[in-house]
Amino acid sequence: MPQFDPTTFPSQIFWLAVSFIALYWVVARLAIPRVGEVIEQRARLVQEDIDRATTLKAETDHAIAAYEQAMADARAQAQDHIRGIALEIRAVADKKTAEVTATVNAQITDAEVRIAKAKTDALAGMRTMAAETARDVVGKLAALAPDAGTVDAAVAAALKETR
Repeated sequence: MPQFDPTTFPSQIFWLAVSFIALYWVVARLAIPRVGEVIEQRARLVQEDIDRATTLKAETDHAIAAYEQAMADARAQAQDHIRGIALEIRAVADKKTAEVTATVNAQITDAEVRIAKAKTDALAGMRTMAAETARDVVGKLAALAPDAGTVDAAVAAALKETR
């Protein structure tokens, strides 16, 4: 094998050193700066993404806070609206209740007046019937014709005793 021939060692070592130095120079001057630029660019992109994510998170937090505030305001407004409607309903119900109560009270008063009139008429009719019946009974039993005023007074006295 020619590479193991000791007479070619100095030239092989020379070319090894030249190749190593050339490769070192290419890597140090060309490859490493490009790799460094790529690493810096990626770090910059990552930092920009982190900054953008932080900004978006802050905007999202602000939007969430505004949404929650809007929901709280809407709930409060809805509660106020419900209270207002409840008060209106209560006022209408109270008005209707007052109207019905007034109508019922008027009907009760009218009925009491009619009952009192009917009672008065019934009592008057009963006095008249009692007086006529008493006259007829006295007339048939005693064969007398009693005075109408006397019979009415006797019936009135008898009715007072029964009350």
